[in-house]
Amino acid sequence: MEAVEEVVVLIVGAGPAGLATAACLAQRHVPYVIVERESCTASLWRHRAYDRLKLHLAKEFCELPHMAYPVGTPTYVPRDMFVEYLDSYTDQFGIRPRYHTAIESAIYDGGKNRWAVLARDTDTSLMTRLTAQFLVVATGENNAASIPPVPGLTRFKGEAIHSSAYKSGRAYTGKNVLVVGAGNSGMEIAYDLATHGAHTSIVVRSPVHIMTKELIRFGMTVVQNLGLTVTTADSLLVMAANFYFGDLSKHGITRPKIGPLLLKSQTGRSAVIDVGTARLIKGGVIKVFQGISKINTNSIEFHGGKQIPFDAIVFATGYKSTVNTWLKNGESMFKDDGFPKKFFPNHWKGENGLYCAGFARRGLAGIAMDAKNIADHIVATMDQVSC
Repeated sequence: MEAVEEVVVLIVGAGPAGLATAACLAQRHVPYVIVERESCTASLWRHRAYDRLKLHLAKEFCELPHMAYPVGTPTYVPRDMFVEYLDSYTDQFGIRPRYHTAIESAIYDGGKNRWAVLARDTDTSLMTRLTAQFLVVATGENNAASIPPVPGLTRFKGEAIHSSAYKSGRAYTGKNVLVVGAGNSGMEIAYDLATHGAHTSIVVRSPVHIMTKELIRFGMTVVQNLGLTVTTADSLLVMAANFYFGDLSKHGITRPKIGPLLLKSQTGRSAVIDVGTARLIKGGVIKVFQGISKINTNSIEFHGGKQIPFDAIVFATGYKSTVNTWLKNGESMFKDDGFPKKFFPNHWKGENGLYCAGFARRGLAGIAMDAKNIADHIVATMDQVSC
C-alpha cells in the first residue's frame, strides 16, 4: 500500500501569501508543509514582472508579518529589492518549500476529518499522497494569465503577449504597439514603451482613478492614523488629483463615480499610480481608444470604426484563479471564478479547516492580515481540540 504523509498544515503556494502564512505558523510553533509548483518562491515577481516595476504603495503598507524592510530601503520598493526581501524573509523563518510540486486534487474526507491531497512532482511525474488537518490555499489571485476573447485575435500576424511576458520597451523601438488594459501594469507598460520610442496606444475600457503615489500614501495615512473617514479622504484625493492632472475626460479617461479608497474596498480595483503616463497621454504621445471591435491580420479596428496597423499587442488584462481545478469540495469558500464567496474581512476562513491567503485584492497588507488571522485561528482550533 502506498504510504500517506500526514501533515498538520499544508500550504499550497510559496508566493508572498504562502511565505507569510508559514512565518506566522512558525512563530506559533505550528508544524506545516509548504509546496510550490515552480522552482522558486515568488515566481511571479521573479519571472513574470516587467523590469521597471516597483511596489505601487509605500513600504510601510507592504511589509509581511514579523519583519520590516532593511534600513535604507526606498519608500517605493523596486522589484529586485522586494525579491531580496522575500529571500531574507524565507531564510529568517526557516521556510523550506517543496518545489516542483503541483497539487492535482484536494478532497475533504469527512470520515477522517482530514484533507486528502494528491501531489505530483513536476520533474518526475511521481505522485504523493498527503493528509492534512488544515489546508491553506495561498496560490493567490494572480495565478494564471487571463486574455479575454477578442474577435480575430488568432489571425493576428504580429506579436500578441500577456503583460506577464513583457520585460522592457527596448525591443519595440519604432514599432506600433497596443496595450490593452489600463490598470497599473497597463499604464506603466504604455509609459515604458513610449519612452523607449514605440508608437504606443492604449485601450481604456472603463473609468479609472489616476493618482500620484504621494496622494494615495496621504489618503491611506489619514484614514489609518487620523481617523478620517474613507469618504472624506476620497473627496480630498479626487479634488487634488483633478487639480494636478486636469480634465482627462477629453483624452478618453473618466473617473469612477466612487472614490479610489472606497473603490478598492468594495471591488478590489486599485487606483492607477501615475509614473508619467498621464503627461504622455495629454501630450498625444500615447493614444487612447475605448475598445476593440475586431483584430485583423496586421491591424486593429476600434469602436467607432477606426482601423490602425499594429506590430504588437500587450494584454495587461489581469489574472485568474485556478483553485477550482484542484480543490474538489471548496464550496464553503470559493465561487466558480475561484475567488472567495465572503467579502473582506471574513473571506479567509472556510469550513473543515480550509483557509485562503492572498485573495482579498488588498495587496501585501491584505496578505499580512490573512496570514495572522489564519495562524491565530489554527492555534485556537488546535488548543480547543487538545482540551
